[in-house]
Amino acid sequence: MATDTAHLTTTVIPLRERLKARLPMLVVVVVALLPIALMDLSTWTILTLAGLAMGMMIFLMASGLTLVFGLMDVLNFGHGAFISVGAFLAAAVMLPLAPWMRADSVWLNLAALLPAIVVAMAVAGALGYAFERLLIMPVYGNHLKQILITMGGLIIAEQLLIVIWGPDQIPLTRPTTFQGSFTLGNVTFEKFRLIAVIIGLIVFAGLTLILNRTKIGLLIRAGVENGEMVEALGYRIRRLFVGVFMAGSALAGLGGVMWALYQETVTASMGMQVMVLVFIVIIIGGLGSVTGCFVGAMLVGLVANYTGFLAPKVALFSNIGLMVIILMWRPQGLFPVAKR
Repeated sequence: MATDTAHLTTTVIPLRERLKARLPMLVVVVVALLPIALMDLSTWTILTLAGLAMGMMIFLMASGLTLVFGLMDVLNFGHGAFISVGAFLAAAVMLPLAPWMRADSVWLNLAALLPAIVVAMAVAGALGYAFERLLIMPVYGNHLKQILITMGGLIIAEQLLIVIWGPDQIPLTRPTTFQGSFTLGNVTFEKFRLIAVIIGLIVFAGLTLILNRTKIGLLIRAGVENGEMVEALGYRIRRLFVGVFMAGSALAGLGGVMWALYQETVTASMGMQVMVLVFIVIIIGGLGSVTGCFVGAMLVGLVANYTGFLAPKVALFSNIGLMVIILMWRPQGLFPVAKR
């Protein structure tokens, strides 16, 4: 009898833990289903798809920052600079290729867009290396100094962008084949939003795969837990972390390209403006969690679209309200992994 009781206990506890771990995932489903009673099905479907697409673009911008904080314990308020740099570099590549952008050919459009993405990510990653060496390295382990020095770096970067490209907005029209929308039944969905969803899913799957299924991911996670032991085994963990910072900066550059095409304008302040959303997403998801960042971005995108349609005035503070509600329920966020 005692053996049966022990077996039942060991069976129930893991099941309870699994349900508890999956509960935050249900929040997205609940938030998505609640507005159905307040609108017709086709409107709800359009808003849901648009919200998910917006969430994907926010995730692209936030994923690099949550990666850097979760693995390096660095509060990088200068992350928005790489978003702006990515957007400006994309504009610098695509504007001279305007005939290809306007062509009614998906291949010519991709021939203009893909180099822009590659250049934006490569230069943002390289600038991330310089940023880490010059500004971040002297203040490792001191969050207050990290906040101050990276915020100063963001302000300087914004002013440098104004010096190089000027203070005026730069219009950036989407490639012709990515404009417009397609209709399925009563549901209309923008082509560019679909592309944003696909790219966001690819990035999320790639990050999850690298961190959980590769030797590099194993070394990174081991370095977070005990960097000295990993160094003793002969691995250059500091060099690996610099690579993580460069990867986070490159992802910010990619996010800047997508956000610029979404808004169809490029400004020097766009990185600073979007940082509020980025930090809300990271706080909701849990500091350092890629999965949490992904779920948090989906929640922010959905709530922004639903409230914007149902109560536009509420939409002004809906994301902050969502963050407060989540933190009252789970003070460490939905998927906390960072042990600080």
